[in-house]
Amino acid sequence: MGSEVSSVGVSSVSSVATAWRRLRHPLPKMIAPVLAALALAAHAPTVAGAPACPVFPASNAWNQRVDKLPVAANSKRIVDAVGAGKPLHPDFGTGKIGIPYVVVGKATKRSKVSFDYADESDKGPYPIPAKAPVEAGGDRHVLMVDRDACRLYELYAAERRGSAWHAGSGAIFDLRSNKVRPAGWTSADAAGLPIFPGLARYDEVRAGAIEHALRFTVPKTRKAYVYPARHYASSSTDPSLPPMGLRVRLRPSFATSGYPRQARIVLEALKRYGMILADNGSPWFVSGAPSSGWDDEALHALTKVTGADFQVVDVPKR
Repeated sequence: MGSEVSSVGVSSVSSVATAWRRLRHPLPKMIAPVLAALALAAHAPTVAGAPACPVFPASNAWNQRVDKLPVAANSKRIVDAVGAGKPLHPDFGTGKIGIPYVVVGKATKRSKVSFDYADESDKGPYPIPAKAPVEAGGDRHVLMVDRDACRLYELYAAERRGSAWHAGSGAIFDLRSNKVRPAGWTSADAAGLPIFPGLARYDEVRAGAIEHALRFTVPKTRKAYVYPARHYASSSTDPSLPPMGLRVRLRPSFATSGYPRQARIVLEALKRYGMILADNGSPWFVSGAPSSGWDDEALHALTKVTGADFQVVDVPKR
């Protein structure tokens, strides 16, 4: 289930590209696209068990730092609406706490899936292993990373019915592409976003850094979405409520030095990459994958952080 996360080596890619640039002749047509793809993935996270696959390109919204961007004019109003005094909550830990995932390959059996929202779901088939890890609780997400095709398969409200599978909705993403869902489409998440790239994963923390934004929820959202989200899940037009896809970050002056190591690494990621609003749920619940490596007591220290410690980021329009 869980897997190691590391970064694609940058030096080897850079040295090859530099060597080609020094040649008098232009890059051969067959080599230029390969080097361009490698350069794009050079700073993107990867997954152990699928080291050749970036978790989306380095230019993807999930992988972009936001610590230098300005604060949005309506930041305080939105933070107050979500709950300035509400604590940050790590919705992951040991046991079954969190959203699990599994790395699969071309040999994994493909299954047809029937959907409640078939008109906004990718038909598949989906590579669902015999003992697919299903998220505990009502959402019952199933996430699969295909190491051979570099594709991400995600299901919402998934359940096995005899020999077949049924789900509320499903989405398939090319991990080498920045392509988003069609406008107005959901995914396995309310905001029409991929779930996997927004999970805090223990292997990243063990390696010393989380280098991407994290997924979070709030109780009430607006009937609106902003990039990279593609779908809303509300009928309210209250401007004080956040739209799906909202990006927040931990304020730059927030001191993380007094926190346990695991909590500190999560907090540093929230300062640099922030969080992206992906679903309706409890306030300031940040998502992660379960692992026996998590220290639940250390993660509990994150509850000392409150909504007032966050800022809404003024992200450039797409």
